[in-house]
Amino acid sequence: MSMINLRNLGVTLANPLFSKLNLTVNAGDRIGIVAANGRGKSTLLKAIAGTFEPSEGEITRSRGLTVGVVEQDLPTVLKDRSFHDAVLDALPAGQREAESWRADVVLEGLDVPEDLRQRPLAALSGGWQRLALIARAWVAEPDVLLLDEPTNHLDLIKIGLVERWLNALPRDMPVILASHDRAFLDAVTNRTLFLRAEASQLFSLPYSRARLAIDEMDAADARRHERDIKTADQLRRQAAKLKNIGINSGSDLLVVKTRQLKERAEKLEEAARPAHLEKSAGRVRLTNSGTHAKVLLALDDVAVTTPSGDLLFRTGKQFICQGDRIVLLGRNGVGKTRLVSMLQQALAGTFTPVAGINATPSVVLGYGDQALADMDDSLTPHQTIIHRFDIGDQRARSLLAGAGMTIEMQARPVANLSGGQKARLGFLVLRLVEPNFYLLDEPTNHLDIEGQEALESELKAHNASCLLVSHDRNFIRATGNRFWQIEGRRLVEVDSPEPFFEEASR
Repeated sequence: MSMINLRNLGVTLANPLFSKLNLTVNAGDRIGIVAANGRGKSTLLKAIAGTFEPSEGEITRSRGLTVGVVEQDLPTVLKDRSFHDAVLDALPAGQREAESWRADVVLEGLDVPEDLRQRPLAALSGGWQRLALIARAWVAEPDVLLLDEPTNHLDLIKIGLVERWLNALPRDMPVILASHDRAFLDAVTNRTLFLRAEASQLFSLPYSRARLAIDEMDAADARRHERDIKTADQLRRQAAKLKNIGINSGSDLLVVKTRQLKERAEKLEEAARPAHLEKSAGRVRLTNSGTHAKVLLALDDVAVTTPSGDLLFRTGKQFICQGDRIVLLGRNGVGKTRLVSMLQQALAGTFTPVAGINATPSVVLGYGDQALADMDDSLTPHQTIIHRFDIGDQRARSLLAGAGMTIEMQARPVANLSGGQKARLGFLVLRLVEPNFYLLDEPTNHLDIEGQEALESELKAHNASCLLVSHDRNFIRATGNRFWQIEGRRLVEVDSPEPFFEEASR
């Protein structure tokens, strides 16, 4: 049963985001929208929700259709509302008093603890705020759900919770979501829309299988285009040869044949469709300055504590060697970020002593935190580079352009950049530091799939030594070669992250 129809839909802002998009949303569809940062995913969701007017085309919805929307950011007006009241407010006014139980049912379904329900959203983590937005979208029992980056700020436990919740929804309920989380897309979708400026592609497959299909299609297009251009070139050479013979012999037949060959070449060139080339949102590149030391860091039973001194866990004796890409696993609140903070403190330029953490003097740290807080929001990207590195104006501008920043973006305050743009600036800063050890806390948080894959490739290509904290299962699988897990107030090494993933998804 068709519930939403998009016909020849197009949106042009500074540049075309997408055009001639045709999409039918049927009962039971679980559609994942995939595109690079800034390529129109959120805009498309807003158009489907009816809060954005597309540049061209039309959208028709079934009569009386209700739509629940989960946006990326928490509205300011909700920050002072309690978790429970923010969800209750999403019900129609006439239902709030008589059917307040609906909010309780949704909160139970999302495993929201009782002690959090009366706390203001501003006092909660980004993950709980995200679950509050999901609860608000669901409490009124809409006919269709639209979710924009639903796993942002969620740890693996909460991602598993949202996966189970989505898969337990009524089978005939359509869900359309935009996400860069590849494992999440595979777990909850059955159709994938690759949103493109000219010719978007829809596959009745979850992400990974759809990605193989579109890569195959793009490769076939590239071969076809190359073959057609080569054939057109051969026809032009034949035409030129016949033309010379025709002129010398005075043959009208050869003149006609020459014209026919040229016309065939022109038609082939006009019809030849270049293979799709996705315009990059900006390169993610790293480096590895190297060191002769085999052991970069030694942890001698470090006590990892809260800022107030309460013990979270002890590390035991651990070593980080050259080429180690260690992923730190554990539930939220067990101390992952606290250990990263202690290591960062010990390895910062001042090498502040931390009991039990011993680093070789040749270690050069490249540190990136999930909030990108080490950048001054009041500076422009250009100033950020020029003030920290002696590389000259032209070199700075060239590097920033490679990171996807136009001249106009380079002159804006960092605070005005999108999350993806700020992340790419952060990785450029890391590259220019020329580290030999990376300490990365949620490095893929703001990266699109292209950026995630580039980061994976860079870490492996440079044989970079690093300690990573991440909730991105694909990224962990692709990059990690050692795995530390915090369990029972101890840090232990495990062979694989898969048992932890399985536990998180239960």
